[in-house]
Amino acid sequence: MVWLALLCCALLGVTSSSELMIRRRRSWIIDSFTLEEGHPGPFPYELGKIKVERSYQITFEIFGMGVDEHPEGVLTIDSTTGILSAHKSVDYEELKTLKQLKLLASKDDKTLDTKLGIEISILDINDNPPRFPNDLYEVTVEEAVAQGTNLLSVLAYDRDRPETPNSTFHYEIGTVSPKPPNAEFVMGLSGQLSFRGCLDYEVGDVYKVLLVAKDHGEVVSLSSTTTALIHIQDGNNHLPVITGKTGTMTVKEGETGVVPLRLHVADRDLEHTPAWNAKYTIEGDTGGNFKVETDPITNDGILTVLKPLDFEEVTERELLFSVENEMPYYSCKVKARPTSGLWEVDTSGGPAGPVGAGPKPDSLRVTIQVEDINDPPMFTVLVHEAGLVENVAIGTYVQTVTAVDPDSSHARDFVYKIGKDPGDWLNVDPHTGVITTAKRPDRESPHVVDNIYTAILHAVDSGEPPMTGTATLLLHVFDQNDNAPTLSVNNVVVCIGDVPTSTNLTALDPDDVPFGGPFTFELLGEVEGKWSVDPLHGYKVNLVKETIVHSGIHMVELKISDLQGAFAVNNLSVTVCDCTATPSCRERRASSSTVGFGATGILFFALLVLMITLMLSFLMTCKKDFTFLKTDLPNGESLLSSNVEIPGTDCKIPTKPPTKFYLPVHDFVEIMQRTSSFKAVQESFHQQDYWEYNQRRSTHMYQYQEGSAKSGFLSDGGLLELLQQRMQRVQATEDDLHDYYPHLYADEGDDADPHNDQEKIDILEAVFDHRQLDDLGPRFKGLASVCTPAQ
Repeated sequence: MVWLALLCCALLGVTSSSELMIRRRRSWIIDSFTLEEGHPGPFPYELGKIKVERSYQITFEIFGMGVDEHPEGVLTIDSTTGILSAHKSVDYEELKTLKQLKLLASKDDKTLDTKLGIEISILDINDNPPRFPNDLYEVTVEEAVAQGTNLLSVLAYDRDRPETPNSTFHYEIGTVSPKPPNAEFVMGLSGQLSFRGCLDYEVGDVYKVLLVAKDHGEVVSLSSTTTALIHIQDGNNHLPVITGKTGTMTVKEGETGVVPLRLHVADRDLEHTPAWNAKYTIEGDTGGNFKVETDPITNDGILTVLKPLDFEEVTERELLFSVENEMPYYSCKVKARPTSGLWEVDTSGGPAGPVGAGPKPDSLRVTIQVEDINDPPMFTVLVHEAGLVENVAIGTYVQTVTAVDPDSSHARDFVYKIGKDPGDWLNVDPHTGVITTAKRPDRESPHVVDNIYTAILHAVDSGEPPMTGTATLLLHVFDQNDNAPTLSVNNVVVCIGDVPTSTNLTALDPDDVPFGGPFTFELLGEVEGKWSVDPLHGYKVNLVKETIVHSGIHMVELKISDLQGAFAVNNLSVTVCDCTATPSCRERRASSSTVGFGATGILFFALLVLMITLMLSFLMTCKKDFTFLKTDLPNGESLLSSNVEIPGTDCKIPTKPPTKFYLPVHDFVEIMQRTSSFKAVQESFHQQDYWEYNQRRSTHMYQYQEGSAKSGFLSDGGLLELLQQRMQRVQATEDDLHDYYPHLYADEGDDADPHNDQEKIDILEAVFDHRQLDDLGPRFKGLASVCTPAQ
């Protein structure tokens, strides 16, 4: 408000043209000056003079843009005279707006006398042409694009003072290369590039257009240019033409994926473009049996069989093939060229042409022959279902199947066969298709799943090669009460105790409802006060042992009946043991059973080895080689050399291996008594037994005979039977072997035993001289007593 008041009462003075307006003392003096943009000089030159009339001397100073602010050094003022001078040229485009300077007038005592605001305006000249943002523009358009379509938009700008002729401009088309004979490029007022007439790819695939922007400067007109590259995409000016065909034009019935035909075409448009790529169509393929695809390299049409053909339906197919391009056909011709507006053109097809205009696509009619092959017989029903009660008689009727052979001129030229019959239950008449049972059906058979027995049937013709038709038979098997209930286990373990104890039993019946459970349980025999069953009905019951039953193995007979009264008596082995004293009695029972089976296998193997060894020993008794007895012994002991043994002369080697081996009953019993455990099995074939066997064989106590067995000896069948009985006792628990008595053997070296029943060894070949024992020492006395013949 203070400044406004001062302004209102200020003395205004302007000396732009030697005229100075002076008001009262200490008032504002507003003045304005003009700088010409780009002044050529010489510098400095005078812009004007500021004069303030005073009765005393004042000093002038100026501050602001062009003085002490950017751009510095442009303006100065004479501090005494007030003359304003310019020292360099200025650029309007750099400074743009009016510049306001601050002028101070001071008295001699340096006190402020007057403040002035000075405006400096810059006079713009046309020193900037309109400019394009880019030096190059590129665009791709279709050849069939309609005239008048905006191809490209550009926008130039001018840095000169806005809304003056210097910054006002327009667009022009400079040069066009190559120059199209039937088209003209034009520029709109806002920089839109378009054309009128018809573009022609054959004249040029790229048009280079020079765009011009020119201003309207009063003194001089300035302009600039940019380049636009217009790429023309080839239009479909030429339709494809079918030039030929190759292939057999025949298809075997039932075939798929084969190529009976290839169509060849020619097209003058640019290769591998939408204007050149062929597109094929088929007419007459009512069944959808074919498809035609374009070869991307050759542009051929490839006919492929998609669905099999049937010779019995039709022997040939007549197809009509047509070909066109992926891009619609287009043509353009100029009819008139008016001076303004669009030209008059005639177009066919394309986006600007009428629908359906243009020439018709090329076409070719082809006949495809269908060759007959041997078709398999076909069942009228692919899945047959029938039902039978299990256990029906053999020969019972099941079902009749029917098939037809489309290739046969007769009513039936094939035979029926069973393809898959997992249980061999069925027969089929090869001529009538009647199916009957070959076995009694069993619902509990593993081949029956969910009460259904599945079989596969075939109908096989006599063609070359024979063809087979297939059908499925689902035979529903209905249940009968042909299975009695049984226990899930045959042996259990019950703990002995002061109170009755029990174990759980489970009954099973493979029959279905109502021929199964719940079951009725009944104990048989003398079980009163010893055993009971609780409850008497159900699927699971408890076998209760009373306290009077002692430990050991007990056999219990349990009768189990189903809902229809069918029953079975189950023999249950119950092991009673003291679980408190022997907590692992249950596990020991199972372990003992397992080891028993292993011992059985080992015993059989050992017996086999023994038999082979004995046989070889017998065959080798006639060996003539012998070894001298070593007489050099330590401690001065020695044996007299004796080589009087000579090979026997009555030994004959059999020409064929023996067929039977017989062992005396009492010797086998003796060996079996020693095999009460797994360890005893091994000990039964100790060296002692082996030497006893050799001695008995030498005295003919072990007999070898072909044919019938001698009395008092065991054949191999009897041997195995006794062996199996002994192994059953080996499998029993140690607590159960109450009849086991250890066999007593004499200690080694016990010569004083008068009851020693060891067999004596007789040497029949030579007379033994007792004097030979005088120097042998006491160690051989026992040997001498053994070797001395009985008196």
